[in-house]
Amino acid sequence: MSVIFLLLTISTLMAGIFLLAFIRSVRKGQYDDDRSPAVRILLDDPAPAAGPAHVPITHPIANEPT
Repeated sequence: MSVIFLLLTISTLMAGIFLLAFIRSVRKGQYDDDRSPAVRILLDDPAPAAGPAHVPITHPIANEPT
């Protein structure tokens, strides 16, 4: 029976620690920007800056364009 009380005490303490960590993260602003990462994939990329149109990639071993 004492094992049940020990496990209940430990689990209650752990739940309290996780609750405090969650409240702290909410107050620090960890969950403020929850929409834009999901929507960002749907938006177009900005136009690339002016520069070379094509830069050939060379194979690291053969040193030939792939």
